[in-house]
Amino acid sequence: MPWPTSTADPAEIRDTVEVLTFDLYGTVVDMQGGLVEKVTPYLSSKGWSGDPNRFVTWWRRTHFENSMIDALLHRTHTPYREIGHRAVKLTLERAGIDYTNAEVHDLVSHIAKLRPFPEVPAALERLGRHFKLVILSNGDPDLLEEAKSYVNFPFDSWISIATSNYFKPHAQSYIRASEILGTPIHRIMHVANHAFDCTGAKAQGMRAAYINRRNRPYEDIPHKPDLVVETMPELADVLKA
Repeated sequence: MPWPTSTADPAEIRDTVEVLTFDLYGTVVDMQGGLVEKVTPYLSSKGWSGDPNRFVTWWRRTHFENSMIDALLHRTHTPYREIGHRAVKLTLERAGIDYTNAEVHDLVSHIAKLRPFPEVPAALERLGRHFKLVILSNGDPDLLEEAKSYVNFPFDSWISIATSNYFKPHAQSYIRASEILGTPIHRIMHVANHAFDCTGAKAQGMRAAYINRRNRPYEDIPHKPDLVVETMPELADVLKA
């Protein structure tokens, strides 16, 4: 698999893009680290001797798989929180851990309390001098509303994909965001730590910046990110914000 590289001129992006939309979970806030911190004492109390980091990875992969299935069914949209409850239950069962529904709900509720990566707020402040900054998240509206006080950054808008009824990377999640913002889709650049999210945005005509924080390759597909950086401060540097 090829390692990703930038494919666009940063100066051209700076001149043509008006809005930066940001994935929240894993891009702005430290989802893996925050959930590992939450589950570690819980798993210990259950006498489970496995790796909490792997547990969270199982949880997140299960959640992603179930949200993709939900989007493909073209039925009534299932809330992110409900998908989360299902994912945690399945992960606990896979690990052989007894649980209560109250415990599951408590674990999932922590998603709204996740904090930004330490370097992100200052980088966002720099980017905000030139671009409108917007959250575009798979999270439910109430989760995003609760998250605002923990993220503690004045984004211009917070958009939940519940407005489109489809989880990212479904086409409608990006198209609907453009409609809500009243901005032509080609004047929006989506910023994400997930290749699938960059791919989804690019496929619908958005620009995309891949925050390759985990130093991973990118699939050999037509929809490549315009910019590839390792950190949010590097994105601000590249865009001369």
